[in-house]
Amino acid sequence: MKRCEKLNIVYEDKYILVVNKPHNLLTIGTIKEKENTLYKKVSDYVKKQHKNNKIFIVHRLDKETSGLIVFAKNELVKKKLQDNWDKVVRKYIALVNGVIKEEGIIKNYLAEDITLRTYITNNKNIGKLSITKYKPIRQFKNKTLIEIEILTGRKNQIRVHMASINHPIVGDKKYGLKTKTNIMCLEAYYLEFNHPITKELLIIKTNPEMFTK
Repeated sequence: MKRCEKLNIVYEDKYILVVNKPHNLLTIGTIKEKENTLYKKVSDYVKKQHKNNKIFIVHRLDKETSGLIVFAKNELVKKKLQDNWDKVVRKYIALVNGVIKEEGIIKNYLAEDITLRTYITNNKNIGKLSITKYKPIRQFKNKTLIEIEILTGRKNQIRVHMASINHPIVGDKKYGLKTKTNIMCLEAYYLEFNHPITKELLIIKTNPEMFTK
C-alpha cells in the first residue's frame, strides 16, 4: 500500500492503481471543471514518478459519492478490465432515510432526460436494465445503514433505486430529501476482481467509519 499527500491510494502495482475518492470530487473533468478532478490528481501523481507515465479511467463514481476507483496504467490493462467489468463484485455502504428490516432487490429500466436526470421507465427501448441488491446492517430511529451490491452500473443507479422505494440516501440533494448536509452518505467500499495480468484474486476494501458513528 502506498500513500501520497493528496491521494488516498489503497492499492498500486505496475499495472493498476486504486484510489479512495473523497466526496464532492469529480472523477473526470467536465466543460465547467477540468482541473479539480480525481483523474487530474492521479495523472499528476504518476507523472511525478516519470514524465511519460499515463493513466487511464476504467470506471467512474458520481461526484457526490466517495469510494474506490480503479485506474489502469496502460491501454491494454484498461481494455482487459473494462471487458470483464460485469464480473467485478461492487459493494457500497449507504445510510438511507427510513427503516429497512429485510433485504431486497430492485430491478427495472433506467433512462436519462434532457436535464441529465435519471429516471425509471417501462420502455425497454430507451431504458437500460438496472439491478440493485440491498440488505440492512444496522437500524436507527428513522434511518438504516445498508450494504448495496450493484449487478449493473448505470448513472445514479443506487440513488434513483433507493429513492424509488421511499428510502433515499441521506444527503442526496438530487433525488433525496431536503438536507443541510454537504455529504451524501454513499461509499463504494468493496471491489473484488481478478487482476487483469496476474489473474490473482484482489479484494480491496475501505473502512467507511463515518456511517457507523
